[in-house]
Amino acid sequence: MRLSSRSAWRLRPAIRDEKANSCSLGGRTVTNEELRLAFESLTTALVADSCVRLGIPVRLAPPGIRPAFAGARAAGRALPVRHFGSVDVFLEAMERAEPGDVLVVDNELRADEGCVGDLAVLEARAAGLGGAIVLGCHRDGPEVAAIGVPVFSYGTCPAGPLPGPERLAARGPEALESVRVAGEALVTRDEAVFADADGVVFAPAARAAEILGVAGDIRETERRQAEAIRAGKTLREQLRFAEYLQRRAADPSYTFRQHLREFKGAIEE
Repeated sequence: MRLSSRSAWRLRPAIRDEKANSCSLGGRTVTNEELRLAFESLTTALVADSCVRLGIPVRLAPPGIRPAFAGARAAGRALPVRHFGSVDVFLEAMERAEPGDVLVVDNELRADEGCVGDLAVLEARAAGLGGAIVLGCHRDGPEVAAIGVPVFSYGTCPAGPLPGPERLAARGPEALESVRVAGEALVTRDEAVFADADGVVFAPAARAAEILGVAGDIRETERRQAEAIRAGKTLREQLRFAEYLQRRAADPSYTFRQHLREFKGAIEE
């Protein structure tokens, strides 16, 4: 497993019992607390770039998801739940939750109801959850923001769910096992969740340490590049862009990504 030594973002020792709220990584246990701490100095953009570099499919919540309040961030293992018009499914999920899990609610991106409100978010805080990702809308906006649990959704709707017997009857065993994020793509307990102002990334929990390690490498490279630009060395100079143009003129199949990889540039990686 590849982990950088840079203390700003590397996985830190767990401060909770490693037998709880954790993901087993082939002998290396990463807890929800470690995920949260490691993500503090990273972003979803860096996590997505890391997945690309490692050849891991980039799995995102559909575009448009936003935090319920400024500065909200979340990282932890996914706690999936499908909504069928009643809050009991959230409570049942919380019964089996571990501290730091991130609730992921599938409400089919509905905009005609707020399926999560202040009481559900208060209960999430009481259960020790690390946040909630709502694939739909929430309500009680000011109250939710004041509670402080990181909530991400597609906006607010004042109307609560209207269950109806047919909707409630549609609930199956998968309601607490997986959520759908894009077509048939599923998010399960085997996923880690990372969320910030840019959006939400789902990644294999079994590779979380590796993903965060590479994300930290990319962050350090980009930080050095930004500092160099401020000091007067353009990005074109740093990336030897003139050399790239010359080589591409001689070999049209030569790509910018190939050029970057020759000296470990981070952009477009």
